Amino acid sequence: MSHRPIDLRSDTITQPTPAMRRAMADAIVGDDVLGDDPTVTALENEVAARLGKEAALFVPSGTMANQIAVRAHTEPGDEILLESNSHIYFYEAGGIGAISGVIPRCVTGRRGIFGAADLLPCLRPSDVHFAPTRLVCVENTHNRGGGSIWPLDALSEVGAFARAHNFRCHLDGARIWNASVASNVPESDYAACCDSVSACFSKGLGAPVGSALAGTKLFIQKARRFRKQFGGGMRQAGIIAAGALYALQHHRDRLAEDHANAQHLAKGLSVLPGLHIDPREVETNIVRFEVESMPASTLAGLLKQQGIRVLATGPNTLRAVTSLMVTLEDMETAINVLKGILETAP
Repeated sequence: MSHRPIDLRSDTITQPTPAMRRAMADAIVGDDVLGDDPTVTALENEVAARLGKEAALFVPSGTMANQIAVRAHTEPGDEILLESNSHIYFYEAGGIGAISGVIPRCVTGRRGIFGAADLLPCLRPSDVHFAPTRLVCVENTHNRGGGSIWPLDALSEVGAFARAHNFRCHLDGARIWNASVASNVPESDYAACCDSVSACFSKGLGAPVGSALAGTKLFIQKARRFRKQFGGGMRQAGIIAAGALYALQHHRDRLAEDHANAQHLAKGLSVLPGLHIDPREVETNIVRFEVESMPASTLAGLLKQQGIRVLATGPNTLRAVTSLMVTLEDMETAINVLKGILETAP
């Protein structure tokens, strides 16, 4: 291996920068469960303002933010609507059933995106035989959709549909910062379509840990109780909140670099024999591609041997994610290494 290791498994692999570490070390802290941590409060206030919501709650992870939202919006035995490849359904360990006792009803989207017309068949008559539908969940950007961005009009349409039928709407905005930077649509415009929104700091923004949940003051008051119930009260959490606040204030705009690197990688992969990818579908920092000459796990293993790490997300599908830990030169290296592997593969 003649190059430095290149980790494209996820944007969660980011390491805190020296300036972020200093901010964390110097953070003024208190007992957040008692409401005494000024750094956590500052982060929550800034997140609420950026998302156009009344209040926000700092939590350890995006999964906890989403699970708290589902629990706060529903009661056991309710039904929720969500896309069949959504993170809440696919990657959160069955939490919606185990924690909230709700029944998922999946909608088939196009790269994770659906419209009000897709929800119409899900409407149920008022009948004691049926679980009442209480919540619609959307995801922007959509992870398994390849970092796809919800068009604002489609998201607004789904939010309006939810309100018209007395459902709540939750936005899993783990990568909402990416969506906003790439589309030039303010985060608050996306968030306005939904009753609640989660947002992550430990992905593209590069903080070591943390997410937030935002909504009305009443909703966040209820969510705060469930955070405590789930074990998410973190006491002197200002140390990690300082990293999240620094990331939000200093790393948001640079997400455009990750998007440009992902596009460069996608274009380079699109001309390699045996790989299938449409660069036009790479809207943010997630690059999903298919391989036909070998199982995806085999190719991932061969790449790992040469110092490049990607994730096999299906039998023939791989995912590479750009972040502040990789450069444009790293994209060129990854393309050339892949080219060499494919040319010599039996």
